[in-house]
Amino acid sequence: MNLMNISPKLACFLAVIFLFLTPNILAKNKSEEVLTPVGAKLLASYQSSLTELRKELQAVIPTITPDKKDAFLKFHEAVKNIPILPNPQNLKAGPVTYAPGNPVYVGAQGNALMAVRPILKEAKPFLKGNDHHAKLAKCALLNAGAHQMALYAQSGEAQKSDVDYLLGNDKLMIEVMELGGAYQGKYGQAIRNYRAILKASKDSDKEFFRLWAIASSLEHPDGNHVPEGKTASEAIVEFYLDYVNAHKKGILDEAFKTLTPWDSRFIFPFIPLTEVRWMRKMIRNYRPDVMRLDYKWRYCRITKTDVPYTSNVPRPVRPDLGVSRFQDYFLEGGICGPRAFTGRAATHAFGIPSRPAPQTGHAAMSHWTPDGWVTVFGAHWTHNRFRGQCGLDFELESRSRSIDEEYRQVHRANWLGDVMNEKGVDQMAFGVGGGFWKALAFYKKLTIVEEAELEELETVGEEFAESNVPAASPVSNWSEEDGSEEDNKSDFPQIELSEEDQTIVYAEDGTITIPAAACYKAESTEKIRFMKSIDEKFVQVHYSLGGSRPELLKYIVNAPEAGKYSITSEVVTVTVDRSYLLRVNRRNLFEIPLPYTLGEWEETKPVEIDLKKGRNTILFTLKSNNKGVSLRAFSLKPTGGNG
Repeated sequence: MNLMNISPKLACFLAVIFLFLTPNILAKNKSEEVLTPVGAKLLASYQSSLTELRKELQAVIPTITPDKKDAFLKFHEAVKNIPILPNPQNLKAGPVTYAPGNPVYVGAQGNALMAVRPILKEAKPFLKGNDHHAKLAKCALLNAGAHQMALYAQSGEAQKSDVDYLLGNDKLMIEVMELGGAYQGKYGQAIRNYRAILKASKDSDKEFFRLWAIASSLEHPDGNHVPEGKTASEAIVEFYLDYVNAHKKGILDEAFKTLTPWDSRFIFPFIPLTEVRWMRKMIRNYRPDVMRLDYKWRYCRITKTDVPYTSNVPRPVRPDLGVSRFQDYFLEGGICGPRAFTGRAATHAFGIPSRPAPQTGHAAMSHWTPDGWVTVFGAHWTHNRFRGQCGLDFELESRSRSIDEEYRQVHRANWLGDVMNEKGVDQMAFGVGGGFWKALAFYKKLTIVEEAELEELETVGEEFAESNVPAASPVSNWSEEDGSEEDNKSDFPQIELSEEDQTIVYAEDGTITIPAAACYKAESTEKIRFMKSIDEKFVQVHYSLGGSRPELLKYIVNAPEAGKYSITSEVVTVTVDRSYLLRVNRRNLFEIPLPYTLGEWEETKPVEIDLKKGRNTILFTLKSNNKGVSLRAFSLKPTGGNG
């Protein structure tokens, strides 16, 4: 197959399949680990403890009225037995059986929900209480992780001490299980990472930072991204310390310290730390406006503005530049994968929790907002999944967890299911299957969001997922059609400009400094956006790649003397081989190359222009096909020969 000739949709599908298969293949290879005699002895010990705990806890399980229990189980079983919806047209986002969009499912689940309410009321004293809480947590832990802990602990005394550290600490066990447990049951590896963070960080004794350290370790027991030559714990410690440092410097989002410990599981991305640092620097310099948006679009909007939907892009775009993967995405854009990856990286970089939200043949993302989690660049939660959990299940968990005192009952119901060795509710088929207590935990989540009226957030940017007509080649024109409300000039966000922002400065040595906002009619439009710098010390203008027609910035300069001037400008770019145009006094046209600054502020190379004494008009624009550039100011210096 010639990969350069495949369709963009097929390319996107193959990319998503690759993302799914690679970790699954690796997981399969790791699952082939076998217990040594030492490991078998450890597993027997853990299983013996589990058996004793179950025997003790089964004696205290609350009694539920049989008729109520039977009625609920009947209705719950009926949910699983509803007819499977067909997908005759083989749509990527075809009808899903176990989803709110299916009226039959809604009716069946509604019956079960009515039947469960009297049971929840009857079980409430135990579910809301604190009796046997640590033992319940330990039972759930051993049930989920005994085998993996034995595999890990058999490797040596250091590994065994990590497991012992967890099993010997009731408070830590409760926190671990209330935070959702370790991915793939790798509790030993998670605690290894956690202990490494405790040792390396001065802040890890503070509650927010300590719980964040636990949560991150649970989500990434094998490390989120492990560079060659580093261990998983070394890699995650490096990430952790970098984020702590960024937080102290005020670089992370202002909402970072408000995150719940569970939400903080999803702070770290699955990409190199160098990419995270670059993304922070680039956005702060190049597009600080995306840092001030509503949280649904904050940071991730950089994808809408600067990563066009472009097919058949050779990777890397410019091998001679040696740029990173994400820097490469900004050169020519890409299909759904690069766009979703960029959006996630942008939110992650500033401490906003984010997750992949892959769908059939399509890559999307989801991220945290103060009002709940939201899906971006793809279809509804119904159609996405990640790490063995469908989007609906994750979204329900995220909403219901926002009320801690109620969600505690979910934990205890789930842990009672572990005491009874029940199967869990299918996380890939929303609300289907599971034993009595496990099902009760699921329906408790439904009652939490219903009674608290916690509304699900609407999907954001769904129309943007693949709405642009794919470009015929990497160098084709592209216009932003983002489906936003910004249809009229008056709708574009405007900033307040001070007199200083708009004043051209004439120095005694003849140097003329022209701030970007000192133009005639400094108004943000489809293509031109005026914005405060990240430190709000100056105003910069961003000439975006969006929009279908060029626009001009007009500057009036009163030169003290006629003659030649060397003009430079302070700019930020993320693309190569671009230039801007200056027309001086409607006579002379100059094409000025833009440097590839990789998100840093840099000066353009000087170009000599002629000014007449007194009033001069300088027009600025970018030629088609343009790419984005941010501009702070022009500087004109006399070069001699003034008359």
